[in-house]
Amino acid sequence: MFEVIKKGFETSVQDFPGRIGFWNQGFPPSGPMDSWSFRLANLLVGNQPGAAGLEAQFIGPTLKFHDDTVFAICGADMGPKLDGEPVPLWESVAAKAGQTLEMKFCTLGARAYLAFAGGIKSEPWLGSQSTFHAAGVGGIDGHALQDGQKVELGEAKGKAGRKVKADARPAFATDKRWEIEVVEGPNDDWIDTAGKERFLTTDWKLSGKSARSGYRLEGPEWTFTEKATNKLPENGSDPSNIIDQGYPLGAINLAGQTPIILVNDGCSMGGFINPYTVPSAAFWKLGQSKPGDIYRFRKVSVEEAQALRRDLDKIASADSIE
Repeated sequence: MFEVIKKGFETSVQDFPGRIGFWNQGFPPSGPMDSWSFRLANLLVGNQPGAAGLEAQFIGPTLKFHDDTVFAICGADMGPKLDGEPVPLWESVAAKAGQTLEMKFCTLGARAYLAFAGGIKSEPWLGSQSTFHAAGVGGIDGHALQDGQKVELGEAKGKAGRKVKADARPAFATDKRWEIEVVEGPNDDWIDTAGKERFLTTDWKLSGKSARSGYRLEGPEWTFTEKATNKLPENGSDPSNIIDQGYPLGAINLAGQTPIILVNDGCSMGGFINPYTVPSAAFWKLGQSKPGDIYRFRKVSVEEAQALRRDLDKIASADSIE
């Protein structure tokens, strides 16, 4: 068990792959934004890669251990210290009962992942322990951790000193610039040739009005094909309006002139077009970027996106632990 001394910023319980199969009922998958780091953290402490752990956003928590355990932190660098001594990232660490783990504001990346030997014990909701903040379900009482809460851990004996191989760790941007892969569609035929070229050759800034439900981007205006401007009235008056349709996870949802990437807690349907989709293998980059960072998008085929996901799943495996 550990006690939450300081909650950090929206530190929440997540598991991987999250809550699958209920998006048509309004419940998105949730789960970790950066599943690469999340899975490696679990493997370091001897858990299954999808076991429930913590996602800390921007500012990490302070936790007091009530029992001996082994933990690991992967992802963003939040300057973790155990009883005042620096804690290495990408490595399993032993903690004694009574010790305190303190984390601060992230200096590299945006989200840190904490895994504990045995995983976090909480009541699954629709088959997942992942926290879905908007509906108040999953995790611990349906919300981010709060000061004073006590969180139970499963029984397991982790091994300290295990490390993620250097070439198996994600490379975070150090210049606030990220290349993000995208696949055309499902509504790319609503954007004209000039609009597509502009999207792929323009710097897009991540807005501060972003969250786990959607990443709002700031950039130039879009231009449309005749299909978007000469349409039946039931499609809506704005060129980006369409009859309500299902949204894929990762869709770049064009709300008027504002593109919003629908991420882990995003909505499943609505009346806007989605000219491009960010594949799941690129989500870790979204999860580790901060407001103000710059995205440049690179078009890939569906086959390339699938290959990227297979490569990610291979590297986020036990073969990457030494």
